[in-house]
Amino acid sequence: MLFVLLLFLLPLSATSQTYRNVTLGSSLTANNANSTWLSPSGEFAFGFQQIIQGGYLLAIWFNKIPERTIVWSANRDNLIQEGSKVQLFADGRFELSDPRGQRIWAATLSRVGVAYGAMLDTGNFVLANNSSVVSWQSFDEPTDTLLPTQTMNQDGRLVSSFSKTNYSRGRFLFTLQTDGNLASYTRNFPMDDASFAYWSTQTMGSGFQVIFNQSGYIFLVAKNGSVLNFVASNAVSTSQFYQRAILEYDGVFRLYVYPKYAHSEGGRAMAWSTMDFIPSNICMRITQSTGSGACGFNSFCSLGTDQMPNCDCPVGYSVVDPNDRMSGCKPNFAAQNCDEEARETDLFSFIEMPNTDWPLSDYAYFHQVTEDWCRQVCLDDCFCTVAIYRDGNCWKKKYPLSNGRVDSNVGGKALIKIRNNNATVY
Repeated sequence: MLFVLLLFLLPLSATSQTYRNVTLGSSLTANNANSTWLSPSGEFAFGFQQIIQGGYLLAIWFNKIPERTIVWSANRDNLIQEGSKVQLFADGRFELSDPRGQRIWAATLSRVGVAYGAMLDTGNFVLANNSSVVSWQSFDEPTDTLLPTQTMNQDGRLVSSFSKTNYSRGRFLFTLQTDGNLASYTRNFPMDDASFAYWSTQTMGSGFQVIFNQSGYIFLVAKNGSVLNFVASNAVSTSQFYQRAILEYDGVFRLYVYPKYAHSEGGRAMAWSTMDFIPSNICMRITQSTGSGACGFNSFCSLGTDQMPNCDCPVGYSVVDPNDRMSGCKPNFAAQNCDEEARETDLFSFIEMPNTDWPLSDYAYFHQVTEDWCRQVCLDDCFCTVAIYRDGNCWKKKYPLSNGRVDSNVGGKALIKIRNNNATVY
C-alpha cells in the first residue's frame, strides 16, 4: 500500500508529456505582436510580457486566464527593451539578447545536446535531444513559483518578487538546504545570502526533495521516498483547477487555485483563491537583529481578516514608496532638536498604539516606573522615537524601528512621539 501511495504522489516526468516542438533556429522578439510558444492545450505560453512601457520580461504564464499570471521568468532583475530577442540557435544554444545582439541570459545546457524546445502543458519549458532526453528545463530553475508535477532538489530555492508589480528578486527565500532542512528565510537584501529563518521543517539530515504532485499536495520526502512533511495541500483537482504555489513578496508561501471552467466543482469565483499557506502569522515569526522584520523600517505588521499581513505606518508617518507597502515609513515632521538649550519638548506629544511593539529596537530600559515617567523620559531625549510601556516597564527606542507588529497577547502600548500638528515636513 505504501508503494502504491508513493507512486500516486510522484510527479510525471517531463519526457512523458506531449510536445509541440520549437525547432532549431526559432526566435521570439519583444514587441507588441505578442508572439509566443504555446503548450499543446494552450494553457501555458512562453514569450515576452510587457511589464511597463518599453520594459519586457521573458516569462512563462497561465495563458487561458485574464490575469496571465507569470510562473517563471529569466533575467528577472532587469527588464529588457523592446526589440530584444530569445533564440534557439541551430547548434542548440538558447539565449536572450538585447536589440544590439548582446547576450543578456543563456540556458545552461547539459552535454546531451539539443534538437528542439517545447512548452509543456505542465508549465515547464524544456530543451531536449532527439531521444527526448532533457538538456535544460525551466522547472530546474524556478523563480518564485512551483507548479503541479514540479520538484525541488537540495540547494534549490525560490526567491520572492520585490513587490506585487516588481518581479525582481525580493526580500525572502524558500529553500531546501543541502543539509535536508526546508526553510523560509529573510534575504540579506540586496545580497543573496539567507539572514533569518522564520519557518522550517526541522529535517536536517533527512530532507531530500520537495514534490508538488498532480493531486495538489506539496510535501518533503526522504531519499527513500518516505514523506517527511506535508508542506501544503488542497481539496480540488488539477483537472478542474489551475494550481500554483508561490513565495510571495510578503514572505508567505501560498498555494492558490483558479477554476478552469465557470462551473468547476466547489463553485469558486473565477479568480485565484488561497487554499493553504505558511507560516500562519508572518508578523509574529520574524524578529531579526538586523533587517526590518516582516515589514519595512518604522512600519508595523498586522494580520488582516483575510489572513494577509498588512504593513502600515504609525500616525505622523507615511510610506516611503506608495507603490511598495513594504518599503517602510518616514516621519512627516522634523526631528526633535538635540541642542541642550532648545530641546523643543513643548512641541512634541505622544500618540498611543495599544498592543504594538518594535522588538529589538530599544536602547534603554527602565522597570518599576509609571507611564507618565516613561513619557517624560522619552520626551526629554531627542533620540527617543517611541517609548513602549507595559506592566511598569519602559523601553526607549530610536530610528530606525524594526520588527514592528501588533500582538493582542503582549498587552501594553507604544507611545509614538510626534511633533504637534505635524506642521513641519521634511
